[in-house]
Amino acid sequence: METRTIFFIGKPGCGKGTQAKLLSEKTGWPVIGTSNGLREIIAEDGAVGHKLKETMDAGLLTPYWLASYVYLKSIFAVPENRSVIFDGANRTLPEAEIVIDSLAWLGRPFTIFHLETPDEEVRTRIVLRREKEGRKDDHVVQQRLKEYYDFTDKVIEFYRRNGLLVEINGVGAPEKIASDINTALGIA
Repeated sequence: METRTIFFIGKPGCGKGTQAKLLSEKTGWPVIGTSNGLREIIAEDGAVGHKLKETMDAGLLTPYWLASYVYLKSIFAVPENRSVIFDGANRTLPEAEIVIDSLAWLGRPFTIFHLETPDEEVRTRIVLRREKEGRKDDHVVQQRLKEYYDFTDKVIEFYRRNGLLVEINGVGAPEKIASDINTALGIA
């Protein structure tokens, strides 16, 4: 099978992490979560980490240059014959441009899945996730949705206009959504 670079994009709570995990379980491809790299910076307990924690806890997007740094550091560490799944990259237009440019330079084929999910479904899922996982940024769902519409929605339109987006219905059982993703990738 050819080397693949997979991205999941969509609203907060749309199931990006769940689908990345299910695809990883099926294929053995590792998941790189941009938020994990950001949490590592926070754990370093320096000035950048403190500012980053404030930003994330408020439900705001990380500056594109910092998110891009984490993404580039991750993609450059992936062996050229290894497939990989990204969860949480590409949230602003500058990030999207860096992703496209870096993958073109590396010669890595990629697929970007947009998990389409209505706002009301997102709100329900985030309330359930907050109760289950206690994520600090889940208490600011309205702010996170605002950030989505201010920034990430433009990225989705950019990818759509350029024919780079695979649309997936993000509502329903996670296994059904995963099946749709597997079909789109041509894996059984």
